[in-house]
Amino acid sequence: MYRPVQFTGFLALLATPAVLLASVHAAPSVLPSGTDSPHLGAYSLHLGTYSLQLGVVLVGAVAVIAERNRAFSADSLETDAFDRTDATNALAVTGGAVVTYGASVVAELGPVLASALVGLLAGLALPRVGAPIYCGSFVGMASPAVFPGFEYVAVAGAISGLAYVATTASFGGVGGKLGTIALFGCVAAVALTGLEYGSPSAPAWELLQFVVPVAVVGAVATVLLSLELELGPVVGSGLVGVAAGVGFPLALPGELGATLAAVAFCASFVGMSSAERLTVAHVGAAGALCGLVYLAVTPALTGAGGKLGTIAFVSCVALVGLDELFDAVRTRRR
Repeated sequence: MYRPVQFTGFLALLATPAVLLASVHAAPSVLPSGTDSPHLGAYSLHLGTYSLQLGVVLVGAVAVIAERNRAFSADSLETDAFDRTDATNALAVTGGAVVTYGASVVAELGPVLASALVGLLAGLALPRVGAPIYCGSFVGMASPAVFPGFEYVAVAGAISGLAYVATTASFGGVGGKLGTIALFGCVAAVALTGLEYGSPSAPAWELLQFVVPVAVVGAVATVLLSLELELGPVVGSGLVGVAAGVGFPLALPGELGATLAAVAFCASFVGMSSAERLTVAHVGAAGALCGLVYLAVTPALTGAGGKLGTIAFVSCVALVGLDELFDAVRTRRR
């Protein structure tokens, strides 16, 4: 792709997490369950959320600067025009979105299991287009309360497909990138069609002791499946998603099981990171951060597809930035 297109894709990958984080504060005030004092609960919630976001943004900015220098150096830029491969990938994203939405809503598999199954099958049967199909599956996770029909999902999928092609030069190997592309398409489609997001709910901070460990395990399990067993990131994440989507609701019926299934699937996107981007230890830390961010952004963009992947992307970029910062400090001390 030409430089302006690549730069536009780069900006899309930055703007989407920014919209997600900002939307937390734009949503109507919701209090965490179990709060005794509304004023104290609201103050503590906002203070914790702002502090978490500030830390993520600051260290993430370091990664963004490094990525801009890497992705847009003279040697790294591609100059080819839109070709058949790009068209195939864009169509694969759209197809993955429509199929997943049908499996989730019409077949009533639910968004986690539907997306995980589509990704797993695509990774095994169609590895050349496994990644774009998986990207589209995240669009298809959108709630019918947001996209009431297939035509809206197709629009969001088509936008995400173009974004997929435009972002090939940026943040390669960073977990959650595919979901961020999907959320970009969903946000754009909502803005273009005048649809609305679902009603926000309060962050379930009382589940913190369950969410963070599950997120760590989900992230590490995926990277081990992907790299150590050489199954690849799409199949690795799909396997974790299927296991979580089936296992947690069976073991823990009700809201807790559904929440932990979503958390594990979300963290599996962290585990899709390449070894060049994050070590296994870094993946575990990013998984823990992913659990915190998952809870913090609960009120934002409710029902939009790609939200889980964007949470993972934010967490991975923060860890990449932290690593860049430590490297800079070590280099200066020498």
